[in-house]
Amino acid sequence: MKQVIRTMVLAAVAACALAAGARAQEAWVQIEALPTLAQGEERARAWASAFPEVNGFRLRSGWYGIALGPFTAEEAANRLFALRAERLIPADSFVADGREFAGRFWPVGAGALPPADAATGDGAAAAPQETAALPVAPSAEPPAEPPDGPPAEPPAEAPDETPAEARRSEAALGEEERRALQTALQWFGFYDGAIDGAFGRGTRSSMAAWQDANGHEATGILTTRQREALLGAYREDREALGLGRVVETRAGIEIEMPIGLVEFDDYAPPFVRYREKDGSGVQVLLISQDGTQATLDGLYDVMQTLEIVPPEGFRERRGDSFTLTGQGPEFHSHTYARLRDGMIKGFTLIYPAGQAQRMARAIGIMQQSLTSIGPALDPTLGPQGGGQARDLLSGLEVRQPERIRSGVFVDPSGAVLTVAEAVAGCGRVTLDDRHEATVAAVDAASGLALLRPKTPLAPRQVAALAPEAPRIGAAAAVAGFPFGTALPAATLTFGRVEDVRGLDGEAHLLRLTAETEAGEVGGPVLDPAGRLAGLLLPPEEGGRVLPPGVRFAARAESAAAFLAAQGVTPRLGNGGEAEQPPDDLAQAAREMTVLVSCWK
Repeated sequence: MKQVIRTMVLAAVAACALAAGARAQEAWVQIEALPTLAQGEERARAWASAFPEVNGFRLRSGWYGIALGPFTAEEAANRLFALRAERLIPADSFVADGREFAGRFWPVGAGALPPADAATGDGAAAAPQETAALPVAPSAEPPAEPPDGPPAEPPAEAPDETPAEARRSEAALGEEERRALQTALQWFGFYDGAIDGAFGRGTRSSMAAWQDANGHEATGILTTRQREALLGAYREDREALGLGRVVETRAGIEIEMPIGLVEFDDYAPPFVRYREKDGSGVQVLLISQDGTQATLDGLYDVMQTLEIVPPEGFRERRGDSFTLTGQGPEFHSHTYARLRDGMIKGFTLIYPAGQAQRMARAIGIMQQSLTSIGPALDPTLGPQGGGQARDLLSGLEVRQPERIRSGVFVDPSGAVLTVAEAVAGCGRVTLDDRHEATVAAVDAASGLALLRPKTPLAPRQVAALAPEAPRIGAAAAVAGFPFGTALPAATLTFGRVEDVRGLDGEAHLLRLTAETEAGEVGGPVLDPAGRLAGLLLPPEEGGRVLPPGVRFAARAESAAAFLAAQGVTPRLGNGGEAEQPPDDLAQAAREMTVLVSCWK
């Protein structure tokens, strides 16, 4: 029997030696040390809500350490660097080899970890106890059956700390822990002060506001449990956003953005495009181009034509920067761009409408971290050949209006006369695709409408109304946009006046022969002297089918009466004016004719 016991003891010694050798290859990231077991268990429980690899060890110093692992030495060093960079662990965390670990207390029930070097205080090896190596004989009796009756209720949660207890536990926090709490409060919008680890009046007020918002008594002193909840929610939120730093050398941009939710797509100057990842519904555009203030202003206008920027939302221009927000029923977007040293750098974040609150935090981080680190994106970079459709810009879909019609400037502040059909049922109206306008008045009898720009304009030319009806058979020119936005200015379509009345004798109409398109409806009908003889009306609806080229216009007299009723004094042309050469007539038409767009 003695020989058997001796053999088992020797085997146990050998096993301990092997374990010590294996653990000598292990490394840990030690993140905290507490003076008591109760504090150690409490902190281990808090850290375990964020990291699955949390372990708690009794230290040879008598304290209780919290560590992540085990890792290889290289893995531990990399993990330490990454977590400290993200400020997810204290700045004084370090890589430990486990020699100071005297036994494990967390996870609960995991069992003690034998020390790698079981040394006594004087350096002599501690002899293993023989009973530790003895096997445990299996019990001859079967396990007891569970008692009858309903299962026992789980124990009630222990009451939270009192304010005095919370202040005492708070006093044990290190500076980095205090900074972490301020960072989390700032993340959720409760704190806007400096991240300095000092709990002054501002921090206390933000803590009270957080407590009140989360159903706690607003004492301004977070309990240990509340601190754990706040930091856990912060870590969960950041993890959900997948924030990380991107260094885009070709675009000359460094930025922190939600890389866990997007992945690189392609280069489409001036954009670097990132598509959604794993169905996140999130997209990012990095903006990078050479330019001037005029380029920035043009980008501001162009971005608002894209489908990714819904028309509703905040708009702001600040000299050398601009901000565009779009808020649609399905998705929102936020665009920020600025001009520095002859380069425009910025970003657009597109995200599902239901994620607005969380993405607001990502937007703040993106805007703060946006840094120019080199030249702008090469405009020739990206897919070549094949051209692009007119409804695409750098591969992005351009928002299209419901309909495009024409109009004419009728006063120096930019008021526009058009037809009622041009603005019927519109949620929004723009002039020349850039200027928002309101519908000031509509006259069902004449079929005319008056538009006023929300910001006064300064048209190059205002229409002059003809003092009398044109001669039957005289030449006439219709100015408008038959090709929509394909051409940058209005075109002229020539025809002639067939009658100064409608087919049923309507005195307020002109009958024309001219081959016009829908985009010219609402445009001015000019006589040979360049005066406004009428306004092109939409084709008649109903059962009557007219010969090709038959068109009708509201006569200048009807337009003058309608404008006067709205307080607009139209400019009147002189009688007997000479005919204008075709080039001069075309130039005048381009300066007075306006593209009118109707949007949903």
